[in-house]
Amino acid sequence: MGKNSNRFRTMVSVLISLYLVVIVFPFVWVMSASFKPTQEIFGEGAFSIVSRNPTLENYVNVLQNGILQAMLNSFIVAGLTAVYVVLVATLASYAISRFKFRGKNLLLGVILAVSMFPQMIIVGPIYNLFMKLNLTNSYFVVLPYSTITLPVAVFILVTHFNKIPMALEESATIDGATSLQTLFRIIFPLAAPGIFTTAIIVFIAAWNEFLLTVTLNTNKSYHTVPVAISFLRTQFTILWGDVAASTVIVTIPTLIVVLLFQKQIVAGLISGAVKE
Repeated sequence: MGKNSNRFRTMVSVLISLYLVVIVFPFVWVMSASFKPTQEIFGEGAFSIVSRNPTLENYVNVLQNGILQAMLNSFIVAGLTAVYVVLVATLASYAISRFKFRGKNLLLGVILAVSMFPQMIIVGPIYNLFMKLNLTNSYFVVLPYSTITLPVAVFILVTHFNKIPMALEESATIDGATSLQTLFRIIFPLAAPGIFTTAIIVFIAAWNEFLLTVTLNTNKSYHTVPVAISFLRTQFTILWGDVAASTVIVTIPTLIVVLLFQKQIVAGLISGAVKE
């Protein structure tokens, strides 16, 4: 029995190690390519992890091409999106969780259905609306971001509000607390892990969004990171070295956010999994 258990643990460890290698390898490969000159990316050194003639030219090129401005735009857009989507989703989720009304399950189904709409279907009407309102080439692009982030945020937060016992609100009401006092002093603090997790997920989703930004913001000064990377090309070639360098640069912030708040993210996701 002990030998079988050790073999099983060994097999699991090997499988997990292989899985981690598969997950990490693309980033290692991209980082390696970011230090290679163009002739090595396509030449004899294409399959070499370590460059024979490492260079920082790719990083210099992307910094000169405005990747830092694109990162600033992404931080502004993702931050604004996270704030207003989480605010709207928190209030909507609380209402769905606490109020009894006909069609509640249907409403949740509609929200889920909206999240399944392909962006190509909605980008045309949104573009026409933005053109008429003269909102293109601006940070107002955060408004249509709700179509891809709000449904997920509502679903996550509903599970957290469902977990909070109604008895707490009833006790607060008996003690003389108003509805707003109960909401902000009791319910929101208890749902903080879920709200924080939702904010991180919304931020990352907005950070990676491409189609809406490339359609609504044609001005380079408003390009976000994914759009800026897509324009790292000439008429006939793609600047793979610059693409690799910019990918490394823009991955670091999101990686740091996930590493710093991974405990809170996991706690937020798990805390709403079981209803007490």
